[in-house]
Amino acid sequence: MVAAASVVVAVGTAAGMMSAVGDGRRADEARPVVTSSPRLESLPTVPSPSPSPTVSPSASKSPSPTAGPQEGTSPRASASEAERKRWTAPVSTRLYRHPDSQVLDWLRTNPDDPRRAVIESRIADQPAAVWFADHSPESITSRVRAVTSGGAARGRTPVLVPYAIPDRDCGGHSEGGAPDLAAYDAWIDRFAAGLGDGEVIVILEPDAIAQSECLPAGRRADRFASLARAGRVLKDANPRARVYFDAGHSGWHAPAEQAALLRQAGAASAASSDGVFSNVSNFHSTADEVAYDRAVLDALDGPPGLGAVIDTSRNGNGAPADGAWCDPAGRKLGRTPTLSTGEAGIDAYLWVKLPGESDGCKGAPGTFTPSYAYDLAR
Repeated sequence: MVAAASVVVAVGTAAGMMSAVGDGRRADEARPVVTSSPRLESLPTVPSPSPSPTVSPSASKSPSPTAGPQEGTSPRASASEAERKRWTAPVSTRLYRHPDSQVLDWLRTNPDDPRRAVIESRIADQPAAVWFADHSPESITSRVRAVTSGGAARGRTPVLVPYAIPDRDCGGHSEGGAPDLAAYDAWIDRFAAGLGDGEVIVILEPDAIAQSECLPAGRRADRFASLARAGRVLKDANPRARVYFDAGHSGWHAPAEQAALLRQAGAASAASSDGVFSNVSNFHSTADEVAYDRAVLDALDGPPGLGAVIDTSRNGNGAPADGAWCDPAGRKLGRTPTLSTGEAGIDAYLWVKLPGESDGCKGAPGTFTPSYAYDLAR
């Protein structure tokens, strides 16, 4: 696996919600921020409950971030007693929480688990992305339409993640996708047919650009052409769709290098793109990602209005100092999902990876692991 990549583990069909993550040199709480997103209060530990039952594969995709060597996280700034008193973050009133996910399956089958209230209020109640990680051209339109129509009926914005590019993850943990680019192009056409006409955010193919160095030059150019086409098809199908392209994360490529790749993939064209996304399934701090994304957008030199969205689902404590990527200990939930960040050029904080879906160390890859979810949330 490439050193700084975000490895995304896909299991079965992706119809479940995911959450955002980030990591960085310092914990978010030790840095000045513009927004006033509330933090999550610490909770006491609970006795170990009985093992949870096997999770159904309804929400099938779980990214596991691979971070290369990182700078160590600096100690947190000392907080006053008032600052230590934190509260549960309010649920967004605009982003859509799809009612089909592994965490919701777990809640339904474990009504008496002592961790249930924490997991429900801090993870399951939050809006998160819905992944489509299998090729399945015969069902993709109806599955996408089920999510977008659900969001439109509630006046909320769903977040969708198409994840079927050929040679996905360079043959790593999340290998798979469409058999070739012609099949992928046809799949994207069918995906776009389900978008409807309401507001929707599309996170187009995590790792497909930042991790493209594993492809020879000709195949990389073909992939980028297909991604540029995908952006155009999605936006033509629904002019209210906001399509974001893969910018990796702040611990990976330099901004100018990443911008050069993005430009080749059509991310600087208003016909294909609304900007970039970063930190999917990773742990870099929100502050680091904001600075990085702004630098990428500056180097991209696209039309006015291009912005960035950041995956904040697991970046509350920043990145592990040792660069661990597989369910690393000591991570916490990041900022709650919102379309109002208060940061210029940053369109949203999203939960693209659902917290608690394992990278493969604390549970089977891609499955909801309640002990891991509880550790992140308390």
